[in-house]
Amino acid sequence: MAVLRRKARRGQGDGVHDGPDDPLDAAQERRVRAVLALGGVPQADLPDGVQQVRLRLLERAAKGYEAPRDVSAWAAVVASNLAMDWHRAKRRQERIGERLASLRQLEHPSGEDTSVLSLAVAQGLDELPDNQRQVLVLRFYADLPVRDIAQELGVPEGTVKSRLHTAVRALRARLHEDEVV
Repeated sequence: MAVLRRKARRGQGDGVHDGPDDPLDAAQERRVRAVLALGGVPQADLPDGVQQVRLRLLERAAKGYEAPRDVSAWAAVVASNLAMDWHRAKRRQERIGERLASLRQLEHPSGEDTSVLSLAVAQGLDELPDNQRQVLVLRFYADLPVRDIAQELGVPEGTVKSRLHTAVRALRARLHEDEVV
């Protein structure tokens, strides 16, 4: 952080977020944006990606770790990793959608009511926060017991139960709101 303060005193920080406490200067921010964009992250998600890099650098300093020798290179690697994570999450969501679609076709080859319900459930799942959707899918689609889910996710069983309860309640409300059930 001392380097950042010296840089600010010398007037080298001229980016939008530059200031005495900003871990990225304007050139580093541009590089992070470029790495994210070239990594396939949509334009709308670039500001969040830049903030994630800033956050990780600030967390590193807060934990008492030395600043990276080359902040620009470190930030570019972190941005590259974030782009890969974005693609993994997108592919995971697509695979879940494909699996749900194939299950619907196998279990219910016809029936408009079933199709409407399946679509409503899929949309409801999309609207859930990631951690709630994750436990709901693991519990009811992968048929894992709460104990196993908690162990795999590294959270207490009570957390899994709470997330399940909240997710089921939200999904049920969504289905009633859409007058599907």
